[in-house]
Amino acid sequence: MAQSIFVFDFGTNEEAAQQARHKVEGWKQGFRLGNKMTIKFDREDAAAEGDGLESAPAKPAKKSAEKKSAEKKGDGAEGATHVRVLVRLDFSDHERLSHQRWLDRIPAEEPFKSAKAETVRSGDPEHPKLAERFDLLD
Repeated sequence: MAQSIFVFDFGTNEEAAQQARHKVEGWKQGFRLGNKMTIKFDREDAAAEGDGLESAPAKPAKKSAEKKSAEKKGDGAEGATHVRVLVRLDFSDHERLSHQRWLDRIPAEEPFKSAKAETVRSGDPEHPKLAERFDLLD
């Protein structure tokens, strides 16, 4: 199965990250992609960026849940959060052409152009670690 994960680093620009989410949701509906394209947010406090890398994968899931509860309460101005958007493409082997087209298209679209992008394919050594991190996010 051809699986790739995009990591878009939007910094503290929450509005651009939400535009990216809206764009992906539109593609999923318009092209009937279903679970072939999945988006998740990885949020962490900008002040906590200096922490060790070993603790980073465990913290984002908590921070994401805390941020969601803070948004529901209306505490949007508590501090800057660092936003990463992870987009997973999960196409079957016979859909290689579609997979390649999405790999080319997504980073070229407007909300994703402004973000620092990284693409991790299924054969890359860091793919299992990133796939596990993706699965842990809400």
